[in-house]
Formats: sequence, structure tokens, C-alpha cells
Amino acid sequence: MSQQADTITDAEFADLTEPFRRELLAHCYRMLGSVDDAEDVVQESYLRAWRSYRGFEGRSSVRTWLYQIATNTCLTARQQRTRRALPSGLGGPGEDHETGSEFGWLQPMPDALVTGEADDPAVIAVTRDSLRLALIASFQYLPPRQRAVLLLREVLAFPAEDVARMLGTTSVAVKSALQRARARLSDVAPAGRQLAEPAEPAARALLEAYIAAFEHADAAALERLLRRDAALELPPSSVWFTGGAAIATAVAGLGSPGEWRMVPTAANGQPAAAAYQRGADGIYRAFGIVVLTAATTGIARIVVFGDPGLFGRFGLPPTWR
Repeated sequence: MSQQADTITDAEFADLTEPFRRELLAHCYRMLGSVDDAEDVVQESYLRAWRSYRGFEGRSSVRTWLYQIATNTCLTARQQRTRRALPSGLGGPGEDHETGSEFGWLQPMPDALVTGEADDPAVIAVTRDSLRLALIASFQYLPPRQRAVLLLREVLAFPAEDVARMLGTTSVAVKSALQRARARLSDVAPAGRQLAEPAEPAARALLEAYIAAFEHADAAALERLLRRDAALELPPSSVWFTGGAAIATAVAGLGSPGEWRMVPTAANGQPAAAAYQRGADGIYRAFGIVVLTAATTGIARIVVFGDPGLFGRFGLPPTWR
């Protein structure tokens, strides 16, 4: 480092660290399952980095140093926060589950917060793949330190020696934690459940067809888009549905033509829509964010996050006329 720790300016510190903010936000989201929590932790991490810069002697890259701070801040934050889940992670379909205070709901991550237009397409592809909702949900099954090791080694490709230094442990312990994390993930997200995804134009067309079916209350069109084994999740309800029950529930939510307006967006590297519902006064008000799991054979899963507070994260207004 050419700058002295005790003389570096705000602008110089920003030049060194700001290029990593988006990827650190994605990392903290993978760790915590919440955009709100991830943004809080990233802010705290940058504050800690600024305060501790005096002791940074360039023994690692700035990127590695920031990941060390952010990961350990996540581990501390995880002790004070609930586990994040989707309804399908709480039990079987069609069952109402007691969530209790030990659970919080997984939040969708707007693609725009973690990828920039100028980013390398290969980097964008890796980021999106590692933010799939099902994958984020499966990460939450892992103990926090195993989760950290898995993400740092498998997603971010840090060497075991670097991860050991970040977490204050040994390379042997890192390799052991990684093996346990892989074994656990294979139990909760076996490879056989992976779906063949369509190319981006086909995924976009699927989203457009879904939006059209909903806005026109076209039940037949919606049924044609859904796979026979499709799943439907509706947090904050703990009940979720699969197969015919999912399709029937989705169709029942169509209402009448013109009741819904949907704005296309993207979340977790997946096609998504912001749903607005028409009130008695004719104003469309924010209802929730809908994230689709697109497969080459149709829509495999719909997760409707019924939280109007999410719209601000997506840069969308609370009402639509």
C-alpha cells in the first residue's frame, strides 16, 4: 500500500474498497438469507475496515482482507438473528407449520444490487447461479462456520490457506468443514433435483407469458405454463403446495381481468415480477415480489413474497396507475 494508514483520506479509502461492495453484499446475503441483514453487515464491515486500516499491512489483497472482515461480521450477526427459510424448508406441502421466533423468511435479492452493467458477463453468470433461491435456502441448513467455509472455498474459490487465516483456524479444519458442508448440502439439495434451465430469451418469454396470463386472468394459459409437478410458496404463509394443489391455488389467485398489474424484474438470477393489486379506488398498490424457477419444460416453482416493503429494494414505487 502506498498510502499510510493514519493519513488515508475518505476518497482514497473508497477508491480501494468500493469496487468490492456489490460482491460483498452478495456474499453476506448468501450467509444470512436477508437483503436487509446483508446491507447492515456490509455497512458495518466497511466501518470496521476504515477503523482497522491502520493495522492492514498488505499481507493479503484488499479484497481478501475485506472478505475476512465481512465473513466474521456475518458470523457475529448470525448469532443475533433468526435462521431464514422458505415454507418448503419447514415441512411437507399442504401443512401449516408453527414458525416461532427462531425463524425468519428468506428475502429475494434484486439482481441490480449485486451485478452492474459493466461487470464481466462470466462474473455475472457465476453471481446469478450462486444466488438461486433454492441454493440460498439450502445454505441456511448449514452451521454458520460450515456455510462460511463452503462459500469462501466453493463459490469464491479462495485457497484453503486464505480461508483458514480469515476464520482463525487451520487448513485441515477448513477441509474437514468443507467435506461436512458438502455432505449436508447433498442431503438437502440432491443433484437429481436440479432443473435444466432455458436460455435467457426463453426465460424472459416465459416471464412475459406468466405476466400476461395473470393480468388477463387467463387460467388456461397459466396452467399451460406450469409443470405438472410445479410448487407454489407464499411467504409469510408457512403453507406451500405442489402439483395439482399448486396449480389450483395459483389459478385461484388470478381474480378478474385487470385486477393485477405486474412489472418484470429480476431476483436471485431468476425471472421475477413485482405484483400490484387494484384497490376499490382503482389504484394499484404493491402486493409482493414473484420469483419464478424457469425450466425448459415450464415454470417449476413460484415463490410469492407477500411483502410490499420489498419494492423499495427493487427501485419500484408503492403504487402503479
